[in-house]
Amino acid sequence: MDEILAAGGVLWRDGKNKVEVAVIHRPRYDDWSLPKGKLDVGETLAQTAYREIKEETGIESRLGPYLGMIEYFVPTGEKIVHYWSAKALGESSTFTPNEEVDELRWLDLDEASDLLTRESDVEILENFENAPYDTTPLIFLRHAKALARSEWDGEDMDRPLALLGQRQAERLANIFAAYKIEELYTSDATRCLETVRPMSETLGLEINIKHSMSEYVFEKKPEKTLDFFKEIRNLVKEEKRSTLLCGHNPILPQMLRELGKKSEFAITHEKLDPADAWVLHMKKKKIMQVDYIVAPEI
Repeated sequence: MDEILAAGGVLWRDGKNKVEVAVIHRPRYDDWSLPKGKLDVGETLAQTAYREIKEETGIESRLGPYLGMIEYFVPTGEKIVHYWSAKALGESSTFTPNEEVDELRWLDLDEASDLLTRESDVEILENFENAPYDTTPLIFLRHAKALARSEWDGEDMDRPLALLGQRQAERLANIFAAYKIEELYTSDATRCLETVRPMSETLGLEINIKHSMSEYVFEKKPEKTLDFFKEIRNLVKEEKRSTLLCGHNPILPQMLRELGKKSEFAITHEKLDPADAWVLHMKKKKIMQVDYIVAPEI
């Protein structure tokens, strides 16, 4: 039997007195469900969750923390569905009934739990209730695949992306659109600039180039690099603007350890491979959760 991958989310908004979540009715199955759908070729699971939420509800959102996965069997195989929290943005009354989804209701958590058909959806809703869903993303992205040092005769900071890295960079905008990035910072190394340039053009973001994120500064004055990362953390806390930083190993892992000293979170990877990222879900100055984003498949 085939393994069917899918993704979706708990779409939420602030109600008058309580948090409200979106529950949809699917006439084909005559059930009440959380928005979800199958993975398209070339997508990451987070991309699928973001796309399916928009397609099934008509509502724009920003992904928050990962909420877990469920498994169940359908006639064609085992279905594995991954879920994220997703904050509704702008108008949350833009739903239009269609053949796939004919009704959407905004309900408080108890009402949604009573209405959902599948017990597994109720479990995801419970995960949401216990998660730090009202956070702001701070993304640590390692630059895409660069030319090997042995293949480059110039200064290391001028070393460009390899062909694979260029293709990775072209796909990053679609991956990180789900997090609604508002601020974009990068090291001044060519490989970092080339990584974020397609994203900046696609998403309409200005690139902020910071020498303090460079490997040279980190080797000579690591405290200067740490001061910059703390400054960004404080800006995220004060302005709640989704922010992406593109840099290097070992700088990003070290900065994650330094910024997370007073936080409790787990990570699945100790370092980032080229074009991998950590999404730090920030609340005030604390890292509430860290999600891992794998480099796009080429």
